[in-house]
Amino acid sequence: MPWTNEHIQWLQDTGNVLTLACGQEAKVFRFLHDVNDQVKMAAWAKHYRNHYCSDVQIDWLKAPGQTRADYLLSMKFPSATIAPGPSIRAGDFAEILVADYLTYLRNYIVPKTRYDRKGVPNESTKGSDVLAFKQVEGNSSDDELLVYEVKAKLSAGTKSMLQEAIDHSAKDHLRLAESLNGIKQRMIDRNELTGVGMLNRFQDSVNQPYKLIFGAAAICSDSAYDAAVLSGASTTAHPYMQDLELLAIQGSELMALAHALYERAANEI
Repeated sequence: MPWTNEHIQWLQDTGNVLTLACGQEAKVFRFLHDVNDQVKMAAWAKHYRNHYCSDVQIDWLKAPGQTRADYLLSMKFPSATIAPGPSIRAGDFAEILVADYLTYLRNYIVPKTRYDRKGVPNESTKGSDVLAFKQVEGNSSDDELLVYEVKAKLSAGTKSMLQEAIDHSAKDHLRLAESLNGIKQRMIDRNELTGVGMLNRFQDSVNQPYKLIFGAAAICSDSAYDAAVLSGASTTAHPYMQDLELLAIQGSELMALAHALYERAANEI
């Protein structure tokens, strides 16, 4: 299997919170990555690459005579230099990091279907950013569907990414059915029938109720992280503010890390 949780060991709960103007709190994590840790970086690069293209399928997908690296960099990964490629890279990096946080630290099931069917590398996939599922035995009302909106600022500059994530999360309930259907279609395409069964359960909230929770996350490099600006966010306009969790992740030179990860993912296959 290509998936690994080694890199998520770098994601550390600081124990701090941001108290917003509305009174709600956001947990603060720090990503303490070490690019010199060759074992973790290599495993993470493989994990990351397979979000976009299965190692099993790449030789079938690339053009004859095309190298794997060229195929990934030109047809699968967002561009490192051509706009809006860098911003798409930042957004995908942040979404995958939050998905891994929910998978490995929160024990949710997060389908890995969001990136490998993109027709245009320099575009974001439509729908909610991260959908995470948790089921108990049977179809219980204690089952959970967590819908996260993720915003990233990996380069220098101050902007309230948490407020932007909250504002976009406020629309997630309107596109939930479309997001679930999109994941289901991609699972059927990949013959992941166990996952399709799970999706069926969460497509019928009327007859089989479950807990619907929303999340908003801001992922910022240190050069863009401003606790005062992030704390100025408000959840009062969110239609599910009582069922909304908030998350802030900061780290050093995250854009450089993202570029290095894409480069390594392309060249180590």
